[in-house]
Amino acid sequence: MIFFEQMGKFKTLKTTSTSFYKEKGSKFYGYAFPINTIEDSKTAYERVFEEHPKARHICTALLLGSGDNEYYLLDDAGEPSNSAAAPMLGQIRSHEITNVYLIVVRYFGGTKLGIGGLISAYKTTASQAIENNIIITVEPQSSLTFEVDYEALGDILSVIDRNNLKVTQEHNNKGVKITLQCKSAELAAIKDLFAPYGISFL
Repeated sequence: MIFFEQMGKFKTLKTTSTSFYKEKGSKFYGYAFPINTIEDSKTAYERVFEEHPKARHICTALLLGSGDNEYYLLDDAGEPSNSAAAPMLGQIRSHEITNVYLIVVRYFGGTKLGIGGLISAYKTTASQAIENNIIITVEPQSSLTFEVDYEALGDILSVIDRNNLKVTQEHNNKGVKITLQCKSAELAAIKDLFAPYGISFL
């Protein structure tokens, strides 16, 4: 499932970033990934696991979509409940971004941090990973494809020209296959432009 196609404009991360935090001997390695699917997060996790095959705690927080289409997934990976993944998710929310996957790897340093110490450490590591990145605004794009015969082509091209639509054309013996590129938020309005011509979208 691809979540960005269900949203309007949103903020996310530009690239992958990392962070490092140390508290009372415990070492925390943070990773922040921009993602669009659950499969993206699995790929990211495998990459981090390969770097830290002996780590006992690889905690994760994932947020995809927004509003009614929001989906999140948390894993404390053996840490006390809500001491790791929840504060990590909180940092995603506080930075007002989505389609983000955070991973924090912890190596125990010999001194227990307590619940409060763990929450603070995971929160800090996650925040630094995000702040070491660049937040960008994404406006999802969609496409519409339909076929039109040569007799109706003139009217269709007039609609395209009047509305400055971006298209590609594939000509054949029967007519033209047209593919429109547009912002996802404008999809319904663009379909309405062609309604008077009885266009069926593929």
